Parts: sequence; structure tokens; C-alpha cells
Amino acid sequence: MRIALAAAVGIVVFATTAGACATAPATTDAAALVAYADAPWNKAALAHSTIEVGRLNGIPVVADFPCADVCPQYTVRIIHYRLPPDASCASVGGVEKDVLVPVAITVMSRKFCIPEPLVASGKYFSR
Repeated sequence: MRIALAAAVGIVVFATTAGACATAPATTDAAALVAYADAPWNKAALAHSTIEVGRLNGIPVVADFPCADVCPQYTVRIIHYRLPPDASCASVGGVEKDVLVPVAITVMSRKFCIPEPLVASGKYFSR
């Protein structure tokens, strides 16, 4: 019993330490961001998650994978800036776009700050 408890505590300490030591996402550039947007993705594996893609001009870029009533088939991917509280979209070189996000059995429009390299192509949103 004590051995099992000690092992469990060791695993928790290791997992916590490993998470705390994780490196920050790498800096990315426009070409790498477009390549990420072009890459295939797995709806079942990514539904309901958020992934930090990297930092463009020092600002985190994330990919959200929301889904609603019929998952994973209706999972979408939205690539956008995660703005610091004191920043505006324009101040980081982004463009505000309204995106239809799945909610329950419908969709809802929500504003996102999109990195400029993805705006013209529309690659910030995919189904």
C-alpha cells in the first residue's frame, strides 16, 4: 500500500514538474503559419481543444477546434491571435473577422483577431 502511494505521489510530482518545465511555443513566421493552415487536421482528435501554434510578432497564435451537437463531424478550426488584455487587434497587425462558431444545434457569430497572413486566403477558418 505504501509503495503504491509513494509511486502515485512520484508520478504526480513528475507530471507537475514536467508541465512546469515545458518550453514556450516557438516564434513563427508568415510562411510557417500558412503552412500550418494548409496542413490536414484530425477532427476527432482535436475537437474541443485549443493549441498554441506559435508566436507571430511576439503575440500567441492559437488554433481553436470548437464543436457542438454532432462531434466530431462539425468540428471547425479557427486560427487567431490570443491578444494580451491591453492590446487591440490592429496594434498587433491583426484583422478582426466575424466567424460562425458551432454552438448547440446552431452557430453563433464571434469576433476573432486574425493574423494578417491568413486573412486574404481565408485559411484562418476550416471545416
